[in-house]
Amino acid sequence: MQNNTVSIDTNVCPAKIEFAPEFNVAVPFIDRHIQEGRKDKVIIHETGGGQVTYGQLFARVNQSGNVLKNLGMHSGERLLMIVKDSAEFFYLFWGAIKSGIVPVPINTLLRANDYSFMIEDSGCTAVVYSPEFKKEIESSLELLSVKPGIVLQTEGLAGSFLDKMNSSDSELEAAPASATDDCFWLYSSGTTGRPKGAVHSHRNMVVSSQSYGKDTLGVREEDICFSAAKLFFAYGLGNGMTFPLWSGASCILFPARPTPESTFEVIECFKPTIYFGVPTLFAAQLQTLEQPDSGSSISPDLSSLRVSVSAGEALPADIFRRWKEHTGTVILDGIGSTEALHIFISNREGDIKAGSSGRIVSGYTAKIIDESGGQVSQGEEGRLLIQGDSSCKYYWNNTKKTAETISEGWLNTGDTYHQDEDGYFIYGGRSDDMMKVGGIWCSPFEIEAKLVEHPKVLEAAVVGRKNQSGLIKPEAHVVLLDGIEPSEDTTDELLQLCKSGLAPYKYPRWVKYLKELPKTATGKIQRYKLR
Repeated sequence: MQNNTVSIDTNVCPAKIEFAPEFNVAVPFIDRHIQEGRKDKVIIHETGGGQVTYGQLFARVNQSGNVLKNLGMHSGERLLMIVKDSAEFFYLFWGAIKSGIVPVPINTLLRANDYSFMIEDSGCTAVVYSPEFKKEIESSLELLSVKPGIVLQTEGLAGSFLDKMNSSDSELEAAPASATDDCFWLYSSGTTGRPKGAVHSHRNMVVSSQSYGKDTLGVREEDICFSAAKLFFAYGLGNGMTFPLWSGASCILFPARPTPESTFEVIECFKPTIYFGVPTLFAAQLQTLEQPDSGSSISPDLSSLRVSVSAGEALPADIFRRWKEHTGTVILDGIGSTEALHIFISNREGDIKAGSSGRIVSGYTAKIIDESGGQVSQGEEGRLLIQGDSSCKYYWNNTKKTAETISEGWLNTGDTYHQDEDGYFIYGGRSDDMMKVGGIWCSPFEIEAKLVEHPKVLEAAVVGRKNQSGLIKPEAHVVLLDGIEPSEDTTDELLQLCKSGLAPYKYPRWVKYLKELPKTATGKIQRYKLR
């Protein structure tokens, strides 16, 4: 086998994947398409009007890698990317990998204190960000005693990354690497609210793109993929980048916040064949479809879709039913994680059970265990563990959490599940107090800490509560200081405090006032009683 090649035998199930001893994943994802004749095919459709062909992507990835090297970055150093969904994201991500540098895409919805923590925690050499995030990034840098040596905007200024890239050499040899070497990181929220850097290998994107993208979802060369979930998510990274690249397909990049109206416009204009959403967005889209507007229902043209995909939180069966009724297409629900890179249990075309997460994806193994670590009987609930070659190696700088989450190749998902009599996996909630809001992990501790900053608040506890669509949102239980009575003004003040100080999806949707919070004898809040 030649260097930087991957061999896939699809005659066996799961497909057998073998990697060359020297393997830089940028070669099969970027360079391969030139050899296979896709130079003039469009890979990226930007909703702002731009297009990028596979040939242009190849050249610009090489230019990007050369910029990073010319700036003085070395193999293994980290590049933090706070970059919107755009062609520049592709250039930076793959240019870093091809040149031996480790890209770390970061959630663009966060605040300055989150960014300062990740800059410090990662020990990154460089930070590159889209101009839209300048205020938060500059504020985050002010919080640091030691700043990264390289800080650049992607565009909009003389000396920006694009400016440097356009004058760089378009030839670049892939840096030596192996399939199991560190390749890129993704930060995952922790139970204390502090993110954890999940370290992924060169092989991981190949495994997820083949096992789920091709073998389960069936992404093919003629497909156009549109992901409402952004590229900095593990889910969005697969949907909007690695799956189309692996299959020689195309993608649509939409940097704005997804709303029912904007996503419908994108689908009508760009005609995607696969649409990736999350349950919260599907519910909002259905509400738009079903609510009369000036006396008539909205009827966007969704005829280009052959299938939709959902992940991030459990999809209620009613949303599945209503979406199929309105669009004529099914939603394939599944469960994945940042640590596993993408979906490892899924429904698939021809094998769907509404209200379930589906069955195990080929190439992965799952087991459900009880508190003593033994496997439960079918139908019994327990903690879900999974095993597969796309799982992260460890958490950066966090040996304790690594040991708690990854053991002997098994990844503890933190989710409670059971398998029904037909072998479908049924979600039963979290094994801890974490919740997913709009498909994004959310820590109750972080919201509680923000609430108690208010001068009227003594204590606060946050739990997940289902809204009218059956989706989990934060609910705050607040104890006010003696002598202060609950009021609408106080509620408004608390919500505004959370909206201004936290990522926008984290604010409580309901506020309840209590005289005291339920606690154990040792003073620990009993959130399960509030739930």
